[in-house]
Amino acid sequence: MSEFRSWGSTCPPAWWKWARTRRPGLDARVGSMLDLPLGSGELAGVVAFSSLIHLQAEERSSVYEEFARVLRPGGLVLAAFHAGQEVRHLDSWLDRPVSLDFFALRPEEVAAGLAAAGFVVEATLTRGPYPGEADTERAYLPARRLG
Repeated sequence: MSEFRSWGSTCPPAWWKWARTRRPGLDARVGSMLDLPLGSGELAGVVAFSSLIHLQAEERSSVYEEFARVLRPGGLVLAAFHAGQEVRHLDSWLDRPVSLDFFALRPEEVAAGLAAAGFVVEATLTRGPYPGEADTERAYLPARRLG
């Protein structure tokens, strides 16, 4: 069996502290999708699960390019996000004050951005909300890095 290694970025530092206590030896680092602290071609896969929805429109192409940089040729990215065109703003979340924007994204725009960064989108899957979830459509785009 080949070695499986996971790494994460963009989550609050407290989450990584919790992860390290639950999984000693986990390579958990705090970083930004805009400048991943990884070498070129270091990863076999990237999972961007509900993370793209927090980016401003002008940041997305840089993030797709950063995903392409850290993925080896043939590597996969799975982009999962709320689909649509609306922006939702929260001033409170989990009984705490926040200022948080959620940008619903159009699947065809995410696919075009990934393609421009050197990916081939292998599928576009959508679904409605499950009970208890926010009332938005979800989209899933697996894409493979060319090269």
